[in-house]
Amino acid sequence: MGLNIIMFSGTADKFIPLGVISQTAANLGIPVSIFVTGWALAGFLKDGQKNVNRMPSEFADMVPMLQKGLQDIKAPSWYEMLKSAKEIGSVKIYACSLMTEVYKIKTKEQLDGIVDDIVGAASFMQQSGGGQIIFI
Repeated sequence: MGLNIIMFSGTADKFIPLGVISQTAANLGIPVSIFVTGWALAGFLKDGQKNVNRMPSEFADMVPMLQKGLQDIKAPSWYEMLKSAKEIGSVKIYACSLMTEVYKIKTKEQLDGIVDDIVGAASFMQQSGGGQIIFI
């Protein structure tokens, strides 16, 4: 069993923990499957990591501090962490077939190379095999 993540949010504050959790799990030898749907899919389009720059408005006053803190500690981007997680261990990223239709995406090649496949929610749920699922 492994960790299954459903990534829905399109804001940067959610992509950071996606990278951290995935990289940590990979370092611990825990397989990770990520199902990208909703607003999050924009971050997985070709060069999509550039689309992940919005923060929730209710935290607008804290954004400069967060950005400076991340820069000060030289934290890798969510994308770098996720890419590293894929290189370290068993991490798979799946784009939601329904949302790819909404975005008019016909083939996996239209997505960032970090995406392994386009699958439906039912396939992802079956593949998760009753393992832990978290929703971001």
